[in-house]
Amino acid sequence: MQVRPLMVLISLNMCKFCMSFSILLPPRKATILAGRRTAAFHSTTACKLNRFLFRMEEDIQEDRESRLRTITLPQDDYRTLHAAKVLGAQSGDTLRAGLVSCNEHDGLVTDSATIEWCPQGSIKKAQPTRNGDPPGLLKIHLHDLQPAPPTSVPPVSLMLALPRPLQLGRMLPMISQMGVDHVILTESSKVPKDYWGSQLLRQPHLMTDKLLQGLEQAGDVRMPKLTIVRNLCRFLEHDLDRLFPIDEYARVVAHPTRITDPVPAKRLRECKLPNNNVRKILVAVGPEGGWKEPDELELLTSRAFEQITMGTRVLRSDCAVVSLMSLAHDVCSDSRYR
Repeated sequence: MQVRPLMVLISLNMCKFCMSFSILLPPRKATILAGRRTAAFHSTTACKLNRFLFRMEEDIQEDRESRLRTITLPQDDYRTLHAAKVLGAQSGDTLRAGLVSCNEHDGLVTDSATIEWCPQGSIKKAQPTRNGDPPGLLKIHLHDLQPAPPTSVPPVSLMLALPRPLQLGRMLPMISQMGVDHVILTESSKVPKDYWGSQLLRQPHLMTDKLLQGLEQAGDVRMPKLTIVRNLCRFLEHDLDRLFPIDEYARVVAHPTRITDPVPAKRLRECKLPNNNVRKILVAVGPEGGWKEPDELELLTSRAFEQITMGTRVLRSDCAVVSLMSLAHDVCSDSRYR
C-alpha cells in the first residue's frame, strides 16, 4: 500500500521536471522577409546548415525567360531532411542558399531562396508530416543569386602534415569553417606511410564533401583549393613560390618552444607581412610528433618560413590548426598589426 503514493509522488515530480524543461526550450521563430515567412535556422548534430549549398554538377534547372534557377532534391537528401525535421519549413518559406565556387564562377549567394514541397505517394499535404518527415521532393527556387563578395576570400592558407585519416576527416570541416583559401596536405618524415592509403586519399571527392560541410556551417560558398604533396622537398623547391609568392604571403611554421631554447621563437603577431594592403599568411603545421629537428625545420626556414610558437605545450594537430588559423585571421584583419 505504500508503493502507490510513492509512485504518485514520483510522477508529480517528473511532471514538474518536464514542465520546467519544456519552458527552457526556445520556441521556433519566424520573421518576414519581402512578404515571405522566413524560418529561423536551428543547429542539429546530424548536419549543420546555415546555408543550403549546391554544386554545378547537380541537376539545376534554369528558366530561359526569368533566368530563375531551381533544383529538386529527393526525399532522402540530407538538405531535404534538414528543411523538414530541423527547420520545419513550409512551402513559401525563405532560406539562405548558394552555388559553390567552380571554374565558371567564384560562388553565388542568395538570402531569398524559396522552397516548395512536392508530396509523393499517399501524402497529400505539401508540408512536413506530424513526425517531421518530408512529404516528398523539395524544390528550392534560387531567387536573386549574386556573386560572392571579393572580401570573403580567406587570407589564410594552410600547409598541414598529413594527420591520421580519422582525425583528418574531423579536421577538414573545421578548416573550411574557419576560412582557408588553400589547403596543402604534405608528407613529413614522421607521417606513417600507410596514411596515404586511406579511403579519404584514394577518393578525393570524400575530402571535398568534408570541406563542403564546413562551408554549409559557415554560410560560405568558396571551396578551398586542395593540393596533395607526396614529396615536401620537391614542393618547396618547385611549387611554393608559384603558389605563395614571397612578396604576397608571410610564411610561418609552427613548432613548440622548449624552456632550454636560447632564443625564444616569435609569436604570430610579431611576424612581418610583406604586403600591408593585401595581407596573406601561409601557416605550416607539422604532424603529431612535430617537424623533424633540425632537418625539416631548417628546410622550411631556408624557404623564408619564420618559426613561431604558441608556447611550450605540445598540441594535437586539430587543436593547433584551429588555434593558429584563428590567430592568423586576427592578424590579417586587425588594423593594429598594419
